[in-house]
Amino acid sequence: MIGVKRLVLGSGALFAVLLCTGAAFAAAQKFATRLTPAPFDGAMRANVQGDGDVSASLDGKTLTVTGTFMALPSAATTAKLYSGSGIGVPGDALLDLQLSGQTQGTLSGTFTLNAKQMAALKLGHVYVQINSQKAPDGNLSGWLLPAHPFPGADVPEAGHGFLPQLDVPGNWTQK
Repeated sequence: MIGVKRLVLGSGALFAVLLCTGAAFAAAQKFATRLTPAPFDGAMRANVQGDGDVSASLDGKTLTVTGTFMALPSAATTAKLYSGSGIGVPGDALLDLQLSGQTQGTLSGTFTLNAKQMAALKLGHVYVQINSQKAPDGNLSGWLLPAHPFPGADVPEAGHGFLPQLDVPGNWTQK
């Protein structure tokens, strides 16, 4: 009888550990982007430059965003999350990020997302945009997509690499 109780208690403890471990693994989804110059015309070429990177973690409904930027030709004025109707499609401002620095610096924010915002994030429709004095409608931007490797310039990737239209669930349908 004691052996059965130990087995039951041991099984219960193992189940609890597995449950907690599974919840920890499932708790945080990771997203990332590289910030690159926003689309521009020839007249804006000198005003829209720079580089940066952003990472984000979704834990339940809480989104935490952190990033850096550098080499802007004028001081950064705002940093925001936007939501478009698809990957690469501009949209409306969603949430304000905290901004520190002028031509180089950091951005951050922690938000509780509603169901619509979470769905947009998981489909890759949410992007980060930094506006600046000389480019008030966008200096740097990048779409928050599932975390993936960012190869360097002229570095070949095995296979098709990361293609958001294929690698982000929900952006394609099988026939």
